[in-house]
Amino acid sequence: MTVTAQQTAVEFFESGVNRSKSSDFTGALQAFSMAITMNPENAPSYYNRGLAKATLKDHRGAILDYDKAIELNSKDALAYLSRGVSKSRQEDHRGAILDFGRSIELNPDAPQAYYNRGISRSRLDQYQGALTDFSKAIELEPVNAYAYYARAVTKQKLNDFAGSILDFTKVIEISPKRAQAYAGRGTSKVELNDFTGAITDLNKAIELSPQDSESYFHRGYAKGKLDDYKGALPDYERALALKPDHYRAYYGRGFCRSKLGDQKGAVQDFNQAIEVNNVYVETKVVYNGRISHAILDNLRNVVQERDKINELGSERAEAYFSRGVSKHRQGDSKAAIIDLTKAIELNPAYAEAYFTLGLIKSAQGDQKGALTDCNSAIKLKPGYAEVFYVRGLIKHSLGDENGGCLDLSKAGELGYTPAYKVISEYCN
Repeated sequence: MTVTAQQTAVEFFESGVNRSKSSDFTGALQAFSMAITMNPENAPSYYNRGLAKATLKDHRGAILDYDKAIELNSKDALAYLSRGVSKSRQEDHRGAILDFGRSIELNPDAPQAYYNRGISRSRLDQYQGALTDFSKAIELEPVNAYAYYARAVTKQKLNDFAGSILDFTKVIEISPKRAQAYAGRGTSKVELNDFTGAITDLNKAIELSPQDSESYFHRGYAKGKLDDYKGALPDYERALALKPDHYRAYYGRGFCRSKLGDQKGAVQDFNQAIEVNNVYVETKVVYNGRISHAILDNLRNVVQERDKINELGSERAEAYFSRGVSKHRQGDSKAAIIDLTKAIELNPAYAEAYFTLGLIKSAQGDQKGALTDCNSAIKLKPGYAEVFYVRGLIKHSLGDENGGCLDLSKAGELGYTPAYKVISEYCN
């Protein structure tokens, strides 16, 4: 019997791998979940399910799977590397750095771990450590354009503009169509007062990426430094058209207007340069997650309560439940709540009644009450995917982004795949 179960687990695992290869990540996830159910001690099943979740941008859920994979096999460098990547996607750069360090200890010749650790160090303003990591990644993989680019940006942060130009040039050699490399080299040339050389690079950056406001801004600045105020003006205009809150571009345009004799326009621009970023923000927020009241309503209303006919018990809880649902559909939510509450009173284990009650309360704006009902439904039916989904939405809307996203992850894991679209938009 055990041998058959093991074979079946292997088959599900292989199915998960094949589905991942064909980019069916939700299918892969379900297959790995089945493999885990049949053999809960197999680290690769957790690791691969983690990868599937990460690809679906469910990094919180992925981290839980990597935790389990590492618990079962603490020597897996890839599991630490992948967990580090997911932690960095969640802005936990300190945690990510520890994982990348452990991955490097286990496999010191993997350039990706050094590169990723360098990125996380940069995010924490640890530029000297980042520089060392990017240099090591380049030593191990001399044609890694990403590592050269990251090292170039780090050198800029450390005011080594001449060194950054060498690295940006290397990126351009490896990848001649990379607009950011021309833009980066151009801004370093500005810092070194090579304004003509900067304009040449920024022209190329704009040709390759015409929607980059920063390239227009820096080209305008370089033209201004060469006293070409007429030429600089359209660059500042374009920077502002692409990014209307670019206060440095207002300042640059104001300076050009002043030099060209338009003092009234100059004063308006200087006012904007001062005012932008000083906008009054309303502090009283009820829905303080990125899921607002309106978004919550849209996402929640897609979910239908599981309104299947049940055998009518002697206490008639099912009749109250169904009457409540009908009253809600007729728009009488108050009467619906009374009926659903009665159904629960008669049958305290009625998970569907709690869930439906939660949906109605949420629609009425009583998110705390809805949360309590969803908790009860999950306690009674721990595999109720839709409830995890709705509870996740509500938690997120109340500002508990981590708790909300973990619930959405659980909903997806349990087979409610619309959760991954929400995770992709609101959990990263």
